[in-house]
Amino acid sequence: MSSIDTLTAICPIDGRYSGKCQELRDVFSEYGLVKRRILVECAWLEALCSAKEIKECKALAASERKALRAVAEGVTVEDAARVKEIEKTTNHDVKAVEYFLKEKVKGTGLESRSEFIHFACTSEDINNMSHALMLRDGKAVLRAAMDEVTQKIAAMARAYAKVPMLAHTHGQPASPTTVGKELAVVAARLRRQAGEIDRLVMPAKMNGAVGNFNAHLSAYPRVDWEALSRKVIESLGLRQNRLTTQIESHDGIAELFDAVQRWNSILLDFDRDVWTYVSMGYFKQKTVKGEIGSSTMPHKVNPIDFENSEGNLGLANAVLGFMARKLPVSRMQRDLTDSTTLRNMGVGFGYTLIAIRSTLKGLGKLELNEERLAADLDANWEVLAEPIQTVMRKVGMDRPYERLKDLTRGRRVTAEVMREFVAALPLPKADKARLMALTPATYTGLAEKLAKLV
Repeated sequence: MSSIDTLTAICPIDGRYSGKCQELRDVFSEYGLVKRRILVECAWLEALCSAKEIKECKALAASERKALRAVAEGVTVEDAARVKEIEKTTNHDVKAVEYFLKEKVKGTGLESRSEFIHFACTSEDINNMSHALMLRDGKAVLRAAMDEVTQKIAAMARAYAKVPMLAHTHGQPASPTTVGKELAVVAARLRRQAGEIDRLVMPAKMNGAVGNFNAHLSAYPRVDWEALSRKVIESLGLRQNRLTTQIESHDGIAELFDAVQRWNSILLDFDRDVWTYVSMGYFKQKTVKGEIGSSTMPHKVNPIDFENSEGNLGLANAVLGFMARKLPVSRMQRDLTDSTTLRNMGVGFGYTLIAIRSTLKGLGKLELNEERLAADLDANWEVLAEPIQTVMRKVGMDRPYERLKDLTRGRRVTAEVMREFVAALPLPKADKARLMALTPATYTGLAEKLAKLV
């Protein structure tokens, strides 16, 4: 593909951040769309040639099949440019692909079937298939990046499974956990939503102008057009939608975009938490030689990668969310509002990929500050009010919750205060010994075990 001047690009996807989403150019660019339109047209022609009832479109010889597949699989940027040149005359993008293919087969054994290129098809038969293929291929790129960041978070969860950390519910000191367990929660959430993305197979249709195979049956009433259509659709890794108007209804696209949004929201939530932990000193950031954190404050090392990711995830979800709401809505058998909207699919995917790679970069700079974590735990002995009052409840003592509330609420207490309180309680020997030995750093429940589930 021709290079894009990143300094004059309007969109940062093709400008400042182009290096973070190069793989998507082949998928969501105009070239990517043209290439997949040609692939679909060739697949349809090959299927027509295989139908015994369509005698005028004779079966392909092995050499002809090889030549047709070479056209389908060998689309170059120059081929796409020729299609766009033809479009200047036709003012119709799909018809331009048809005319391009008729040019391409001149002088070959395929020329005798040239009128079966785009046979009985409406433009949307080609477009919906092409868009579905773009999403299939774009999803593969995203899923690889999603797995990479999830695996990184899961590896950190296992590495830090034992490291105690003060939890903060409502931003306030709460029952301790471990760094690894909190990371494991994120990895598990991401994997679940990735599974939902994997479950979705893009629907597609090849059934004519209003979805009834009208033209097909007028020419060849004995062909099982539904079966032939399904054969082409499934050969490309898609699934047939039998009931459509002129357009495939885009519900499947909306489902995919909703699933990606949910995954993105989890990563955005993670970005914000890591940003907060950095600000609290739980994580330090490795310095990179030559990097500047602030133009005026030399000491600063800012968590810019997580901020970059958060912003780009917001943009991605704004685009994907709009498209998920808009695309399933079309006036009667179709209107054209979906056409211009679908051209922006790569924007949502591009911002998502940029965000994932920013998070990965940020994670690579993190260093756990165990001293800070330990100091925070030691400064918050009041979190042991929970286990103490729970044991008091177990043995039937009077007003356990209220007594611990009076002792701890609204103030910090020391180890000595908590231990003196426990020492004065008429508890069974084993219970008292267990509570006396407890510290905020050891009060982590099953956190270590749970952290290793990912």
